[in-house]
Formats: sequence, C-alpha cells, structure tokens
Amino acid sequence: MPDDTIAAIATARGRAALAVVRTSGPEAIDVVNRCFRGADLDEAESHTAHVGFVENAEGDDIDQVVATVFRAPNSATGENIVEVSCHGGDLAPKMVLQSLLDHGARMAEPGEFTERAFLNGKMDLAQAEAVADLIHATSTKAHEASLTHLKGRYSDLLEDLREELLNLCSLVELEIDFSDEDVEFADRERLENLLDETEEILGDLLDTYPTGEKLKDGVRVVIGGRPNAGKSTLLNALVGHDRAIVSETPGTTRDEIEAEAEIEGVLFRFVDTAGLRDTADEIEAEGVRRATESIEEADVLLYLYDLTVGLDSEEIDFLDDLSGDDSTVQPFLLGNKADAAPDHPVAELDGLSALKLSALHARDDADELQPLLDRLTDTVAEHLSRAEASPVVMNQRHRQHLQDALDAVRQAREALDMGVSGDMLTLDLRAALQELGAITGEITNEDVLDQIFSRFCIGK
Repeated sequence: MPDDTIAAIATARGRAALAVVRTSGPEAIDVVNRCFRGADLDEAESHTAHVGFVENAEGDDIDQVVATVFRAPNSATGENIVEVSCHGGDLAPKMVLQSLLDHGARMAEPGEFTERAFLNGKMDLAQAEAVADLIHATSTKAHEASLTHLKGRYSDLLEDLREELLNLCSLVELEIDFSDEDVEFADRERLENLLDETEEILGDLLDTYPTGEKLKDGVRVVIGGRPNAGKSTLLNALVGHDRAIVSETPGTTRDEIEAEAEIEGVLFRFVDTAGLRDTADEIEAEGVRRATESIEEADVLLYLYDLTVGLDSEEIDFLDDLSGDDSTVQPFLLGNKADAAPDHPVAELDGLSALKLSALHARDDADELQPLLDRLTDTVAEHLSRAEASPVVMNQRHRQHLQDALDAVRQAREALDMGVSGDMLTLDLRAALQELGAITGEITNEDVLDQIFSRFCIGK
C-alpha cells in the first residue's frame, strides 16, 4: 500500500474555463494547506469546497482557486483527496501543480489515482479498467458498455460464479480430509449442474468478445472497387465532409484514407482505398496491394462499381470469393452513378446484398444514403442486441482469462464424469477460480497491475 502523497493535473491541456489539479494520499490535505490562503483546510470537513489563493514556494499568489476536500475513506481513492479547481489553459494548472510538488507531493504515475482506488477496495480491477475504457470511448454504445462494467454488473456476475465454485471446491477438499471415513460433503448433482451452468455463462461471455471489439474499436468498413467508381465521393458523403480528394483522373487515391462516423451509436471506420486494377505505375501498384490487404482485414466491404460501365468477369470472380463460407468479410455490392444511369439495374450476385445509389447526390441528400446506412446498422444489429442484454467483454486480457477458466471448468466436468479423485478435481476448480479472480483483481501481482495502469493517463 502506498504511503506517500501524489499530485497531477486531471484535465486535458488547452484553453478552458477551468482545470483540476488532484492530490491524493495521507498528507494531501496538509500539502495543499501549506500553499493555500483562504481557509484552514486541516480543519475543513469532508466534501466541502473553499475559495482562496494558491501560492508558490516564494509566497506569491499563483491563481484564485476552489479547493474541495475529501477525507479518507470517503473519497474516490479511499485516501485523503484535495481537488484544486483553477483557471484553465496551460500555465495556471502547471504552476499550481508545481507548488503542490514543492510543498511535499510527488508527481503521480499514469493511472496511479485509479490504482490506489483499487488497492483501497473502492473498485475491483475490472471496474478500474472500465474507467480507462470510459475515457477512451469513441461512440455512444462503447460508452454504455464501459459504464455497465464500471457499475459492477460484469464483476458481480463473475463474483457470483466464483463464490459458488469456491464453496463447492471447499466441500470437495473437505471430503479429501475425511477420505478415510468415506464421508461425502459435496452434492455431486449440484456440482454437475454448477459446472454446466458455469460453462454456459463463460461461453456466452466469450461470445460477446467480437461485439466488444466492434464497440471499442469500431466497425472497419473498406470502400473498394475499380478506379473512378466513386469511392472517394462515397467516403465524403458517409462522413459528411470532403475527407478525400475527388478527381475524374483514374488512380488519384494512392494510399488509404480513413475517416470515422457514428451511426446509431456505433463507430464506423470508413477506409477509402486505391482503385483495383493492374498498373505499371510503381506507386499506384503499391496502393493497389495495400487496398487488397485492407479488404482482407475489413469487417465490411462496400464494393463500388460504375453502373454505366458494369462489372467485368474479374470483379465477379473476386466478389464470389469474398461471399464464400471461408471469408470473414461481409461484402455489399453498390451500383454507383445512378444519376447517370437511372435505367441500369444493379447487378445481382449470389450471397451479396446489392444497392443502387448516386454517391454524388448522397453528399447533399441524406435520403439517398439512408438505405446504405440501414444495411450497415443491420450488420451490427445482432451485436447491439447482445450488448444490451448482458455485459460485453471488451478487453483482450479478460478474454484470455475467461477462455482459460472455461477450459478448466470443462476439464473439471470431464474429471467428474470419469469419477477421478477429489484432489484431481480440485486442481481444475482452483484453476478456474484463479482465472476468474485475475479478472477482478482478487488474485493478481504487481507486474500485472503495472502493465494495466501504465496505459492510463496521468491524473486518472
């Protein structure tokens, strides 16, 4: 447990009305009081705010501030906390922080405030990680999922599982201690049911990980097609501004151009790529190679073709391969330039959802784009309904621990069916308990904590 006092700026840099400088630790109130003129903070009650001036080491006023006192254990970190609200900008917060450091605090490490909250039992490790997810959330749905974790719904589910397993594991171990007396403490039917239930719950949680990835990182939508099919025009229409250069000259786009838009609460990452064609131009050829790789890594492919030109055989073969069972890319076929070819129907290929549109008109007419947006949101509708129904796994560390816990539970179920000895059974049960405890932080080590909290920002 830390025994020193830390300080850091808790708000982002830049011009703003206010900034917050936080201190936490056993001497937090005393440290601020040494450089605060306006009230005796040592005598202040918890959860009270006081107006005054912060002075530098020479006794000169730095800024007029509001110092809010939170006394342990009723604070965010479980320690004494003082939050100094000063004027925003780059200079005033830095000067206030420097005064706190000069009067006895030390600079906080990244994530150290949240780490102290964890160490003092204010939140578990999964909730602490949810704080970082909440800060970095880039869409409404990601924010909602992170908030669910922060409230403890996910942790409560894991804790309930762990408690049941721990109780039964203790009974099995008790049987081992009384093995000579042939006493059975653990209800075998109850143990079987619990293992089956745990396997189902862990499997359901693991199934949410693809959803969590999409909520956290966004849905990667690659726009592909031949040169001059209208890919850059479509990108600009989707994001609502001119992100890509549009030209009638084929091959204008040489490298990937990425832009983001939130649709129905989900972040979509749209990627404009070089036109797919054979070319002797070395730079354009590299762009085509990168475009092909980008398509392979996409969640969704919007394949554009010019209705006035039609699809050629190579494009049809390419799309047939993408719509096969082995492909992880969900392709959409878009017949573009409907304004120039209103009577040309969009091509129909097996396994492909097809739409006809004018990317040029879509830039100024939302109705033109709506059918495509509806199709895009349909691709994540299942993920969204799953996220609303239960906690979603958004963290790779959690996914690995859940998978290891599931493997251990399955081994325990097989061991139980085979009638193996209790000591062998408890090995698997203890392994599952350890994996679940590693998610919430009931079982952890300093290296793991350092790795997790080092990814946080300073001041959080």
